[in-house]
Amino acid sequence: MRVFRMQDGADTAPYWLPRPCFHCDDPPCARVCPVGATFKRDDGIVLIDNERCIGCRFCMAACPYSVRTFNWSTPNDPAAATVRGYSPEWGYPRRVGTTEKCDFCPDMAREGKLPHCSSACPMGAIWFGDENEDAVTNSHGETLRLSKLLRDRAAYRQLEELGTKPRVYYLPPDNRHYPGPGEAATTPGNQTSAVVQR
Repeated sequence: MRVFRMQDGADTAPYWLPRPCFHCDDPPCARVCPVGATFKRDDGIVLIDNERCIGCRFCMAACPYSVRTFNWSTPNDPAAATVRGYSPEWGYPRRVGTTEKCDFCPDMAREGKLPHCSSACPMGAIWFGDENEDAVTNSHGETLRLSKLLRDRAAYRQLEELGTKPRVYYLPPDNRHYPGPGEAATTPGNQTSAVVQR
């Protein structure tokens, strides 16, 4: 997952913007894959089966978020990952000539764990959860109602107007959140994202 250093102006403080795969409800990458290597599971996670991928890179061209990468050379996989055997759920061992992307660590989700990006975030800024259960959790162990978090923090989705229905929401920094009538002002903070699966 790429993390971009952003700055709105010369006189404003920089902030960090993570950009994972958006695991769209209507993923254009899956529609253009000629061999069905990119697919969406019932829980909404979009995966790549690298044993089926032919490296045509149509999915890279179709993704409006530019979150896919291509393995031009042989990837350096950890030894433990190659022993485990291949599954699209953990994506190892990776292969030269195929595409890859953030996969929300579905093998960890199956065990009830947060994905690496969320569990390792020292600021607790990346939330992960289930829209059907209306709950998200961060690395600090805080669990909130997703609908309330999105409403109260004025969440938005990138390029929502394209109709891809991205499953990643961004929460504006606290210092850019303007309280409604009767709400207390918030203190400055970092940009955060709420990553959602179904």
